[in-house]
Amino acid sequence: MQSKVGYSAAHDVKAAVEEATRGLENPIGLIIMTDHGRLADISMLIRKKFPNAQSIGVSGTNYYNTQCSDHNLIVTAFTDEAVVSAGVIRHLSTSPAGDISNLKNSLSFVNGNKDNTVLLEYCTNDEERLTTTLNIALGDSGIHVVGGTEFGVPADATPAVTVNGQLYPDACAYILVKNTSGRVRVYSETIYGPMAGHPMHTVTKANLKDKEVYELDHRPIATVYSQEMNVPVEKVIDSVLEHPFGRIVGDRVFIASQKEMRSGGSLTFFKRLNVNDAVCILTLNDFDTINKNTGKEILEDVPKPSLIFSVNCIYRYLLFTGNGYFSTLLQNMAALGPHIGNIGGGEQIDNQHVNQTMVVAVFE
Repeated sequence: MQSKVGYSAAHDVKAAVEEATRGLENPIGLIIMTDHGRLADISMLIRKKFPNAQSIGVSGTNYYNTQCSDHNLIVTAFTDEAVVSAGVIRHLSTSPAGDISNLKNSLSFVNGNKDNTVLLEYCTNDEERLTTTLNIALGDSGIHVVGGTEFGVPADATPAVTVNGQLYPDACAYILVKNTSGRVRVYSETIYGPMAGHPMHTVTKANLKDKEVYELDHRPIATVYSQEMNVPVEKVIDSVLEHPFGRIVGDRVFIASQKEMRSGGSLTFFKRLNVNDAVCILTLNDFDTINKNTGKEILEDVPKPSLIFSVNCIYRYLLFTGNGYFSTLLQNMAALGPHIGNIGGGEQIDNQHVNQTMVVAVFE
C-alpha cells in the first residue's frame, strides 16, 4: 500500500490545509487529525479540494513520528494499492443499529478479508454500543477493528467527528481500508498485569447505564480496593495510573480505568463492567521493555511497514509525559516506519472497548 502523510502547524485554516496537502494528488482516502475548533472547516476544505477521496476526521492531541501537538493538522492519505470506503454510524447513544447498512455497503464495496483489511474508526461516545454494532455488521468476516474515542473537546463544546467533510455528533466515523499489495496486522499493547498473590474478584452489583460498579464479591468496590492496596479510600481514583482494574477473559486482560467515586463507595469507570465479570487490580509493569517487544513483534510480522496507525489512551499519555517517556515511545514507534495517531479517551480493538492501552494497525 502506498500512503503520504502531510503536517502543518499553521494556525490559519487555509494555510494549514495548503501545507499539509502540498504535493498530494488524487488521494483515495484521507484521515484528518486536528483540533476541535478547526475540524469542521478543515474537513470541508479538504473535501472541496479532493471531492473523490473518502475521508474521516477527528480532533484532539495527535502525533506524526516524533511530532506531537493539540493544535496542528495531520493529513494521512492512502494514495495507491488500496481500496477504501468511509462511512458514519450515527445515534450511538440511542440506536446505532440503524446505520449498520452503511457499513455493510462499505464491506461489499471493499470486498476484503481479515488478512488485508482493517476498519479504522473514531467515535464520540457509547463505545460498548458501537463495538456491538460493528461486531454485528462485520459478522464472521474476521476483519479487525482499531479505533479510539475522541478526547480533549472543550467542556462547552459537543464532541463530533467528520465523514467526507460533514460533521457528526453522537457518532462513529469509520474508514474501511483494504491493502491490495500486502497484509494488515493489528496489535494491542498493555503495560499492566495482574499482581502475584492478589485475588480475583467478581462484579456482583453494577449499573450498566452509568458504567458504575457498586460491589465486588458483595462488598463495596472502593472498600475492596482500599483494603487490598492499603490506600485510603479517597486515593482510589488517584491510583489509576499505577493500579487500574482489569477484566480478565481467559489469559487476556482488558483494562477498565476507574473514573470517579460516588456515595456509598461505588466507582464509575471509562469501560463498562458487567455483573459476573471476573476482575482484578492491576499493576504497572516495565513499559519500556513491553514497548520494545511490541516493536520487535511488529517487525517480525511486517518487516517494512508502509504505515503504522495507533491510538494511545489519555492515561498512558499522562503517565508517559509525567515521567518523560512519551517522546521515547514516539521515537520507538517511528523507528519502525511512518507512524501517525492520536490520544483517545478510550480505545477499541476488535469487539472490545478498553482503557489505558495502545491499539495499533500496521500496513505492509
